[in-house]
Amino acid sequence: MAKANCPLPTSNLSEILDKYKQSPGSLLEILREAQAINGYLSREVLQLIAEELGIPESKVYGVATFYSLFKTTPTGQYIIRICESAPCHIRGAQDVLATIEKTLGIKPGETTPDGKFSLEFTSCLGLCGVAPAMMINDQVFGNLTGDRVREIINSF
Repeated sequence: MAKANCPLPTSNLSEILDKYKQSPGSLLEILREAQAINGYLSREVLQLIAEELGIPESKVYGVATFYSLFKTTPTGQYIIRICESAPCHIRGAQDVLATIEKTLGIKPGETTPDGKFSLEFTSCLGLCGVAPAMMINDQVFGNLTGDRVREIINSF
């Protein structure tokens, strides 16, 4: 993933749009590929997508903000997602969250000052059998304890 503060090169966005422009219903794929280049979808990128597809910017923004995996602000290099489902909550997700907050000095919705970690909630990771669980980017971790969480964070 590219650094979050770099602007999305217009040529890369043009390539993505050219690839999908003739495919109705391709907005999700366009947003996914645009975000993969820069790590988030800036207002300028959303405006360009809307203009090129001939749809209202409000629709593009609405789709980008509806899905939790799309980001409209820069995020850290590593996104930590804490499962807040009932099984994780019952089995200690609050302790996991407290450990992360203390270790990194951030709360959900925040990014560390160095841009390395962002913290957010997710409704379910589908790992109820190994609750409490979290995900860092695409890697999942279960059966978490405070010590295990610190060990995992330090490995990144």
